[in-house]
Formats: sequence, structure tokens, C-alpha cells
Amino acid sequence: MSSETPVVPTNFIRNIIIDDLESGKHDQIMTRFPPEPNGHLHIGHAKSICLNFGLADEFGGTTNLRFDDTNPLKENEDFMNAIMDDVRWLGFEWDNLFHASDYFEDLYGYAVHLIKTGKAYVEELSADEILEFRGDWMNNEPGRESPWRDRPVGESLDLFERMKNGEFEDGKYVLRAKIDMASPDRFMRDPVMYRIRNASHHRTGDTWHIYPMYDWAHGISDAIEGITHSICTLEFEEHRPLYEWFLDNIPSPGDPRQIEFARGNLDYTVMSKRRLRELVEDGHVLGWDDPRLPTLAGLRRRGFTPESIRAFWKDMGVSKSNSIISMGVLENYVRNDLNARAPRTMAVLDPVKVVLTNFPEGETEWLEAAVHPQNEEMGTRKVAMTREIWIERGDFMEEPPRKFFRMRPGGEVRLRNAFIVKCTAVIKDDAGEVVELHCEFDPDSRTGMPGASRKVKGTIHWVSAEHGVPVEVRLCDRLFTVPNPLGDKERDFREFINEHSMDIQANVIVEPAVAEGGPGDFYQFERTGYFCHDNVDSKPGRPVLNRIVTMRDSWARIEKELAQKGK
Repeated sequence: MSSETPVVPTNFIRNIIIDDLESGKHDQIMTRFPPEPNGHLHIGHAKSICLNFGLADEFGGTTNLRFDDTNPLKENEDFMNAIMDDVRWLGFEWDNLFHASDYFEDLYGYAVHLIKTGKAYVEELSADEILEFRGDWMNNEPGRESPWRDRPVGESLDLFERMKNGEFEDGKYVLRAKIDMASPDRFMRDPVMYRIRNASHHRTGDTWHIYPMYDWAHGISDAIEGITHSICTLEFEEHRPLYEWFLDNIPSPGDPRQIEFARGNLDYTVMSKRRLRELVEDGHVLGWDDPRLPTLAGLRRRGFTPESIRAFWKDMGVSKSNSIISMGVLENYVRNDLNARAPRTMAVLDPVKVVLTNFPEGETEWLEAAVHPQNEEMGTRKVAMTREIWIERGDFMEEPPRKFFRMRPGGEVRLRNAFIVKCTAVIKDDAGEVVELHCEFDPDSRTGMPGASRKVKGTIHWVSAEHGVPVEVRLCDRLFTVPNPLGDKERDFREFINEHSMDIQANVIVEPAVAEGGPGDFYQFERTGYFCHDNVDSKPGRPVLNRIVTMRDSWARIEKELAQKGK
């Protein structure tokens, strides 16, 4: 018997790395993941994390985690810690931890070099004026040169140092690279390298009064660290000429190569940090870790598994074309993962009482049920049967349609893991609402008895009224009602928030073991879906569970209908 080596799906980035190693350009690769600590990571960032760490691991390289902390007004330690938690939760560990702020002195020195070589100057135009002077690059119209473009080198050096020392207010000056105001590439039209920010930095304190722009700090940080392949999302493709120009015009300590790939987008959500921040700050969600958000903290709180997210992005592959992936596809990966691992249990979300009139009063019969029907190694669990039980209200209809195979007056149905019962009476309140059902059970139909094999068309779940425990359940769903909330330029995306994105049911009845679980524990509620304890609000004596996903993709039909309407 021979074993075959598993085939690793290839992509253009992987092929570049293979070529670079085989040609001897690099002996070892080094990648990096460089988030800005101004918010929480989301599912799109997970694609970049999986790609950067995955490639380094495959080829025996290393991966740095580097915080792009160049904007003291928006960044803080809390975001840094949250990002590190997210990366580790996803299943990765960095080889080195760096910050762009580690290189502030180096970046300043390289900027001085550009000034001395006549390739940078201190600018006095305002931000609006700089934009105006850049001209209409979309129609290939050249921009206008700043009146300060030919400022003497010595004067720029003096002003730049005084900017660094904090002598000027915010916005008074900036440092610009001197490249080409007629370039068809807008980023090459004398880009800003430094701006004045008289703000305290969470790591460097009040040492600095100027902070580097992303395009200036990014490539040089890569070079300083010895990054071989700087893997970015596709929006940075048009930044690459500037990335390379900066490295070509300083005594660069390294030779990184920027490679771009299409970011990962999902429908029925937003993945812009700015939009997510608006949702958080405006109180539309519970916080950055709201289980309806696409943030990794939110997905973790909801119950998504890191294994399913890694598998999802692995199978989605890497391309140069942006696309929007159905949320249902991601949910299927979670559903498949949990189906293999989640212990089974019964829970009643909308309870109505059933009285088994021929069951002895005050007695409890302990039945045995599989923890997982396809995995005997997970063992069995004890399920309490009593005279009074709860069933789903939706599992009973007084005047059912054809093919309704659940409980009806005079009809029989099997109780999951128990026996067959027959509905004999319906008790209603003054408003005509069903408040109680009376049934008789067939003792011969339980497991091990002569009638155990007797067939009925319907099987429903239930929980003992005496032993079941009430819990709060949050039925999490898509945050928006439309696939692309940002697609309508005439309307604010918040107008499309789904008012049923989190329906709370405060009196769900579960088996006792579920109530005794803790944050992170997940289950399959049979016939209902997958649920987990909320890692923030679930407490001993006050369990709170989130619905992770339903048993089936209920949105597939909705999306099909939307597609048909669009034809």
C-alpha cells in the first residue's frame, strides 16, 4: 500500500515564492501581518493572516506581527491586545512582534536623506490646496508644482527638525516627496510623507510631534525587518510604484517585494473599519464583539470556530479579482465543522406544555441518548422523562395541512430518544391560545420493547418540565437585510439594519447539562441549530446562549428570490 503526498492548492503568490527560492533570490522567506491598532480585526483580515502565516509555515519561513501605529489619534493598547488575541485564537503565533513606532528614528533619518538629496521638501500649502494642486489625474491632466517645491535644502532640513521638536501647530507644515506632478499615478504626485500631530503616542509618549504616513512607513518597515514578500490586499496595487520609489531612493536595508491579492468580502455585512466603528459608537450593536458583526471577536463570541474559518479561506483560494462571497458559504463551513464535533442535546425554544396522562405522577425515568449519533466515542447522556414535558409550539397544529407529520389531535408522534405518544386533548385559555396538550404514551414503543420498531411519520424533540432549565437564547442572524448595504449611494447603510438580526428568547428550556456549560461550549440543539454560551454575558446561574447557525441555510431561498427579482 502506497501513501500519496496531499496536493497543496497553488496560487500566483505561492508560485512567486517557489520561483524566488529556486532561483536563489532568497534562502528563506519572511512575511508579515501589519494591522493598524485602531479597531478590531474582521473576517477579511483573517484571509490575510491565514495567507501570510500559512505561506511562511509551508516554506519554513517566519512571520512578523507588526503594528502600524503611526496615527496616535486613533490607536491604543486595547486594540493591540485585541488583535493579538484574535491572531492567536485563529491558530497562529508570530515569530517576532514589532511596531512601526520602533522605527521612528530610522524613518526620520531616511526622510532627512531624501531632503539632502533634493527628493523631499517641507510644504506650506494646506491639505485642500495640496489636493487642488495635484490636478485631475483621472483625465491625465498634470498637477501644479507647489511654490515651496524648490525650497532650499537647508531650509527644509531646519523646518523639518523644528517640526519634529514640536515648534508648530498641527497642519502648519508637511514633508512631501519630490517626484513628478505630471505623473499619471496620483500617488506619485509629490505625496505627503510626514504630518504634524501634537498628540501623545501610546508607546512613544510625547517624544514625537511628527508622524509618518502609511506609504512612507510601510515599505521601509518591511525593509528594516528583512521582509521578503510584502503581501497586501488589492487596493495597495496602485501604491506599489511609490513603495518601490521610496526604497530605490534611500540606502535601503532590505529588498522586499510587494504582492497584492483580492481581499475577502462577504454579503449582508460591512467590513470597513470606519463603518464598523460607526455601528459601535452609534449604539447599533453591543460593541466590537457583537455576535452579529464580522469582527473576529464577534464571530468568536457567536461561536464560529477558528478551524472553520481557516478551512473557508483555504478553499476560497487567492486571486487578483475582487468578489463578494455569500455568507451562507462561510456558515456551511461552520455548520460542517460543528456537525462533526458538537454534542447533541434537546432544547425547546418556544415551549408549550404536554401532560402524559398515563405516566406515573412524581416519577422520573432516565433514558439513554447518544451524545453524538455518528461518534460512539463521545458516549451517551441521561435524559429525564417525566409526566410533564415541554415541546415546541410549532410542533403542534390543531388543523394541520397535508404532510404535517408532527403532533395533531388524535395523531401519533415519536418523542426523540423515548416513545410514541398520541394527542388526546387540547387545553386553551380564554383567548383561544393553546396552553397545554394531553397525550398518552405507548410503553411498548420505547427502546428495547416489542413495539420499538413501530413506525410513525413524525419525530419531535422535548425537554422534561421538571428537570429542564430556562436559559436566554439570542437568535443571531444577518445584520443587514440586503446583500450590499453600501450599494445604494442615495441611502445610509444603517437604514438596512435587520431589526431581527438578534431576537432574544428569554425562556428557552434546555437539558441541565447545557445550563451547566460555560463560555465557549457549543452544542447542536437537535432539529434547531448550533448554539454556544456567550463568552461575555453567560454566567453561572444565568446562562445566555447564541445561535451560531441554523441546521440549514435558510437564506439560500431568500437569495434565490432576490436573484430572480433582479433578472
